[in-house]
Amino acid sequence: QVQLVESGGGLVQPGGSLRLSCAASGSIFRVDTMGWYRQAPGKQRELVAHITSGGSTNYADSVKGRFTISRDNAKNTVYLQMNSLKPEDTAVYYCNADIVLLVYRVRNNYWGQGTQVTVSS
Repeated sequence: QVQLVESGGGLVQPGGSLRLSCAASGSIFRVDTMGWYRQAPGKQRELVAHITSGGSTNYADSVKGRFTISRDNAKNTVYLQMNSLKPEDTAVYYCNADIVLLVYRVRNNYWGQGTQVTVSS
């Protein structure tokens, strides 16, 4: 009923930039908070950043000043601009969203399939 489709991952050198996108589609009444998480090999999934429908943002300390989260409410899309990338940013990045469905106005939490970001020279 609802899909989150991510794009924009890839291989980049240290100090480089990437922009991730995640579009929500399906039987959507409203998209509330959207965010990005990441999971490196052997580590737990961690919050990178999230943004409310009103535009309030929150970042992990490790990415503050380097990453910027934004969204286009008309397109139900969230973006993550990643600058000054470091090898320790290497991970699978997952999109997450709280979505109110058209049917019965039920509010559920959804995950994307993940996109690999590799920072290496």
